[in-house]
Amino acid sequence: MSLLVVTAGLPAAGKSTIAEVVGNRLGLPVLSVDPIESAILSAGIDASQPTGLAAYLVAEAMAEGVLANGGGVVIDAVNAVEPARDQWVKLAARQGAMLRFLEVVCSDPEVHRERLAARAGRHAVADTAYADTAYAVEQSLDEWEPWTGDAAAVPRITLDSVLPLGVNIEQALTFLSGAA
Repeated sequence: MSLLVVTAGLPAAGKSTIAEVVGNRLGLPVLSVDPIESAILSAGIDASQPTGLAAYLVAEAMAEGVLANGGGVVIDAVNAVEPARDQWVKLAARQGAMLRFLEVVCSDPEVHRERLAARAGRHAVADTAYADTAYAVEQSLDEWEPWTGDAAAVPRITLDSVLPLGVNIEQALTFLSGAA
């Protein structure tokens, strides 16, 4: 059975780092929504358009292709709202894949602020997907919904990124070993 691993958490919480390491350790490709959205914006699509939704749909289509061919995949995305999380539930059901959520939090507000500042510094101001990461976090906090619906029934682990990366990776891999 194919494995679909999906991250969830605020921007700069540590999702991408955990997704990349978990993907590498499991030999699974990682599909990240942020670079997809950046590419959409770079193509000249106006930022007032639903580029975030488009990026999620592109990631879903790519993941579906991997799962349809018997592979597994890791999705790196905020997944702040129930419809976003349920999209992965529906994909896993269509493809007969095992779904697991890795929720990543950063429990230390100062560490989170430092990561946001570092993230903003790594990306050019012209890159509108990252131009105002502090605003993105505030927006995500406002939009963050509790885990309800079908996604609430899916096994999920919460990883706190203030812990050493190795600890989080081992916790994630132990959690996922029951799915493999």
